[in-house]
Amino acid sequence: MAESGKLEGQVAIVTGAGSQEGDGYGIGKAIALTLAREGAAVVLVDQFEDRANATLEEVEREGGKGSVIVADLSDRSSIKGIVDETLSRHGRLDILVNNAAISATVSLLDTTPELYDKVIAVNLTAPFFLTQAAIPALEASGGGAIVHITSIAATRGTGGTGQAAYAASKSGLFGLMIDNADVYGKLGEKGIRINCISPGIVDTPMRQSAMRQVGLEPGSINLGEKTSLGFEGDAWDIARAVLFVAGPDGRFVSGVHIPIDGGTTARSH
Repeated sequence: MAESGKLEGQVAIVTGAGSQEGDGYGIGKAIALTLAREGAAVVLVDQFEDRANATLEEVEREGGKGSVIVADLSDRSSIKGIVDETLSRHGRLDILVNNAAISATVSLLDTTPELYDKVIAVNLTAPFFLTQAAIPALEASGGGAIVHITSIAATRGTGGTGQAAYAASKSGLFGLMIDNADVYGKLGEKGIRINCISPGIVDTPMRQSAMRQVGLEPGSINLGEKTSLGFEGDAWDIARAVLFVAGPDGRFVSGVHIPIDGGTTARSH
């Protein structure tokens, strides 16, 4: 465990805290481990119990504290129960990380109403209502932080046939963040900081699966060439950014959208 303990005594919910099969770590798993290493008790929310338990085992192996909540975030009726169960187990809430997402590499013209509804339900509706449920609990804890994991797909083209529903859902989180950061930020009233972290070209099991959906084998293309730095990021790059904005080092940061993309969105070509 880290000696600094920047989050000692705090409680954090991380959605999508499990990791798909594949090489490396998923973003949610890396975030959960990073927060736990700084002393937070992490509530690991995932649709797949085995994935969440695998993250919990690693948290506990490192000496951290955590628990699992199995929930289908496409079912709106299950959302408030996540915060209620967290308060029942831990008595407080300090951090909410809305990370869970469905990635659909499907063009606008090929997007069915069913696919659209599912992507929006998990990627936008669930964060909306989790945020709604979390804000009173964060206020009761004396303030806290909410972090939405968005995507550079919301700010630039993704190439190929696109990811219309996915991009739209991630862009919606930006609007949610802007409105909420303005309303719920003032210390002494709510004291809640709300930010977006936007992953770019990051090598994760989810990205590997998305590539296979369109017939590409991971590693067959040098995606690092699309960044200004010349290499791909990984889940830990995102996790460190989340720790910054959720922890004490980010005490004066709210209402911002931070691309963690190796300069991809800054490129001129």
